[in-house]
Amino acid sequence: MLATRVAVLRGGPSSEYDVSMNTGAGVLTALRTLGYHTSDIIISKSGEWMVEGRVKSPAQALLTTDVAFIALHGTYGEDGTIQQIFERHHIPFTGSNSFPSRVAFDKDTTKRTLQSKGITLPRHIKINHDAVNDIHTIAHLAHQAFGQDYVLKPTTSGSSHGMIMAKGESELKNALVEMLDQGDDFMIEERIRGVEATVAILEDFRDETLYVLPPIEIIPPDSHDYFAADVKYTGATQEICPGRFSFSEKRKLAEAALLVHTTLGLTQYSRSDFMIRKGEVYFLEVNTLPGLTSQSLYPKAAEAVGLPFTDLIGHLIKTARVF
Repeated sequence: MLATRVAVLRGGPSSEYDVSMNTGAGVLTALRTLGYHTSDIIISKSGEWMVEGRVKSPAQALLTTDVAFIALHGTYGEDGTIQQIFERHHIPFTGSNSFPSRVAFDKDTTKRTLQSKGITLPRHIKINHDAVNDIHTIAHLAHQAFGQDYVLKPTTSGSSHGMIMAKGESELKNALVEMLDQGDDFMIEERIRGVEATVAILEDFRDETLYVLPPIEIIPPDSHDYFAADVKYTGATQEICPGRFSFSEKRKLAEAALLVHTTLGLTQYSRSDFMIRKGEVYFLEVNTLPGLTSQSLYPKAAEAVGLPFTDLIGHLIKTARVF
């Protein structure tokens, strides 16, 4: 173990740069506590790879790397891009390989992949930014399909960045204008109001190929009616683990999280988000590289079954693989 050289990659050209930097810092501390040799590779917002403040090519930065820990989130980190680099260099890395990462990163593609697998999904319409001509028609169609309550979200982002809630056609039209100004493809989804939950999967743990960690119940502060980006990492949101769900709800959550993980071909670890309404479990999205900050959900679920953060990071290094 002491001779294993682990490169931790953090930062990246996405809206989740700060979260990634914090995730990477925690991972580096854990690895050093465990006695691994580490290198801290920071990827700038413009995509440059930096080691000790010096810009290097990926090949140069990874020259002495035995295992790579991907602490990136969002674009470049979770969309299969960096996974392809490690695959080309035949370096074991944490998380899923490039193809399922790419599929899972796109919310529309994910839902279309899962829709025939018995998983309950909120209905949605994908909006191609460059093909929009008439927001009034889009708003009217969404109103007819979903009623009065909507969630608008970019198809490829995380941590609730860029998400807008709307109620009624008038608010929806305003939200459509705002989403179009962001310049990306997005989805209009029917809003499911209920109790939010998240379920983490960890592979090869305690003699189980796929270990389901306890579900976490998410309760946003009174100032917010959903788990918004600005209350994810402040401690303002109440996160109860294990969540106060019925036996039936826990079973449905576990089954759905496992089905998402296996259907998408994910490996090593993942975390799926759900909404529960009247006992029915609705899948929202999946995180192929869940956050690992002090405020993140995945470490809290691991801690609940007696797996401390440092040991979790060590497990991910030991089970990292080359594709």
